Amino acid sequence: MEIRRDDLRGTAIIELLQEHLRCMERVSPPESRHALDLDELRGPEIAFYTIWNGADLAGCGALKELSPDHGEIKSMRTAYAFQRRGVAARMLRHLIGEAEQRGYRRLSLETGAMEYFEPARQLYASFGFAYCEPFGFYREDANSVFMARVKPGGNAKGVWSPSRDPRPHPAGPDRGNEGR
Repeated sequence: MEIRRDDLRGTAIIELLQEHLRCMERVSPPESRHALDLDELRGPEIAFYTIWNGADLAGCGALKELSPDHGEIKSMRTAYAFQRRGVAARMLRHLIGEAEQRGYRRLSLETGAMEYFEPARQLYASFGFAYCEPFGFYREDANSVFMARVKPGGNAKGVWSPSRDPRPHPAGPDRGNEGR
């Protein structure tokens, strides 16, 4: 599989992102939907990537710069035909690597609190993301979970470690398939 920087103009990626938005409409109430549309994903602060298996689009993900030392993972999605084949893990590994190259000290994400999002939360936790408080423009929301990886002090390169929030999250650690 090959990961590429994408300009969001191809038919396959447009269809996958439209599917992603429709799915978020089905599983999340309007006030809790944070999935970005095509125009937002084309913003200058966002680097968008696709993962391909030959000529077939397998998934996507984006890295949004919130500040010079803080990035956010957005629009993680695996095409149905490629689910449970390691696509999301490959994309997440790539996004973490990109964040490290940019010198981000913190990499955050928002995903759903519903059961549908449990596989996504497990994936993020397996890569060292820990529950945290809302960040950026987000506010506490019973339908959202916030997670982050924080780089320990020192140089811009190095090993990341999970952020530590001593308070249990209101919905507990078990707050799916995709990030938003």
